[in-house]
Parts: sequence; structure tokens; C-alpha cells
Amino acid sequence: MNTEYRDVVAVGASAGGVEALRALVAGLPADYPGAILVVLHVPRDAPSALPGILGRSGPLPASTAVDGEPIRGGHIYVAPGDHHLLLLDGHLRLSRGPAENGHRPAVDPLFRSVARSVGRRAIGVVLSGSRDDGAAGLATIAGRGGVTVVQDPDDAITPWMPRAACDRLPPDHVLPAAKIGGLLAGITAMELPPEPLPRPDLLLDAEVAVADSLPITSDRLAPPAGYGCPDCGGSLFLLEEHPIPRFRCRVGHAWSPESLLDEQASALEGALWLALRTLREKAALSRRMAETRRTGDHGRKFLSMAEDAEVAGEAIHELISRLGSTASSADTRPSGTSVIG
Repeated sequence: MNTEYRDVVAVGASAGGVEALRALVAGLPADYPGAILVVLHVPRDAPSALPGILGRSGPLPASTAVDGEPIRGGHIYVAPGDHHLLLLDGHLRLSRGPAENGHRPAVDPLFRSVARSVGRRAIGVVLSGSRDDGAAGLATIAGRGGVTVVQDPDDAITPWMPRAACDRLPPDHVLPAAKIGGLLAGITAMELPPEPLPRPDLLLDAEVAVADSLPITSDRLAPPAGYGCPDCGGSLFLLEEHPIPRFRCRVGHAWSPESLLDEQASALEGALWLALRTLREKAALSRRMAETRRTGDHGRKFLSMAEDAEVAGEAIHELISRLGSTASSADTRPSGTSVIG
């Protein structure tokens, strides 16, 4: 039996992630033998300068991932904008599959594909970022025998992704970003003892397939959740219930609870602003009609319509303000508070 090492590193980051990634790669030795696959959440239409930044920040070369490219040790591969980065049969795969938590590229599809492809050879790393992206994928890596590493939330510019990962599972290692590179070198240097292959995981197979744009219908794998998908409006299905639920729609868009709540809040605020605009327009038009018909029942009717619309508009404006205050409070929750509580 060939000796195995933990030599495939999947790294996920979002807001504040560039600084954390620079610190990580700066701590790698020049002879690091592992392959490092990186997803940083970026706008879909924005060109990424990240490969150049990482190449200048540490001793390893970095490049934008190329579809079909075989991975090799001692190299950093960065997901391009608007494409998921996956690892399939030792080769990189760029996919325009359905977004996850509104992102493409997204962290969790990379983590799942690496867990499925290399199992216990995988090292998953969650760095600075908002929401709870990466937590579910990191749990998958742990479930397939890989090692889990999380940036210390107190060291992260944006601590919510590291905190969510720590809430989801006890990570094997929690430490500042500047110390992760040295840790990876130590982990990769250790031989893995022989161990039986893990059992097949049909849900994991299906989720990797849907990230690769293959037609997998979630309703065959999970019960309806009773919610609508913010991306396409389709029904969401409940993929996991414990410890934290996850959702996916029929065409593959996936959501964590926090991301789904954020999208629902955004949609609700948009609907309320639309209602407020409509009510104010109705009030203005009704008053104009009342001015043109100052006498008789029609004038009083239009004036009453204007007053009712103005009262309703003020109530909706107050509701928008209250919802905004609630969202601001959630963004400043104290350390240790669950990100989905």
C-alpha cells in the first residue's frame, strides 16, 4: 500500500480574507509539497488580482485555476470569478453551477469536492469572512477523515465565518492566520496510517455533481423545507436538519440558514420600499384629484384616500426603520453568539 500524506489543502475566505491569505502563504516553507486550492468570495464580474498578491506574499507560485488542469504539489490555485472551483479525479474543474449562499465561486462546493476526491488527505481551512460559509463544507472534510483548521476569530478582520465553523464542529486547530502556514507544513509531513476507505455518501456525491452543473434533483434526496429560493423562487428542500439545517432548491441553489435569512430580509425590505413608494404616489395623486374636485362627494373621497395612504405609508416607513435596527444589532453580536441564533 502506498504511503499517504495530507497534501491537498482547501482554503475558503470572504470579507477580510485577502489579509488572512497573505499571512497564511507567507508562513509556508519554500519546499511545501502540498497543493493549495483557494476560494475567495469576489463579485462575479470582477477580475481577481489574488494570484499575483499571493505569489508576491509567499514562496509558492500562485495562478488562476484552469479547467482540466491536474493539481501538482507546491502550487496555489485560485478560483476565478463566476466559477466554482472543484477537484474531480485529481484535476481542477471550473463550473458555472448554481450559486451557494449567493456566491459563485463558493467555499462549500470546493470543500465538498476535495472531501469526496481525496478523503483523509484533505486539509480544510476557514479564514476571515461574513455569514457562515464554509462551516458545512468543513464538517464534510472532517466526516471523511480530513483535518480542519480555522483562523482564530479574534485574529480575523471579519470573524463570522471562523465563528460559524467553530459552532458547527470542534476544529482540529484554531490559530492566527500567520501561524497556519507552518501548521500545514507540519501536518503534511506526517505519514497517514493505513485505514479502510469511507463508505459511499450519496448526498455528498449528489452535491458535488450539482456544483458541476449535472442535473440532480434535490427532491429525490430530501423533504420539502417550506421556503422559497431567493435566487429562482423555487421550492427549497431540507438537506440536513441537525446540527444546523441546510437547504437546496430543485435546480441546485444552496443556502445556509444565515444566508437564507439575510436574503429574505433583503427581499422583504425591497418589497416594503416598493409598497412605500406606491402609497406615497397614491397619496399624491389622490390629493391632486381632490384639488380638482373640491366640492361634492368625489373631493372628500379622494382626500380620504390620500389620508389613508399617508397613514399606511408612515406605518411602513416605521417598519423599515425597525427592521434596519434589528439587522444592525445582528451585525454587532458579541463574541460567542451563534451566527444563526
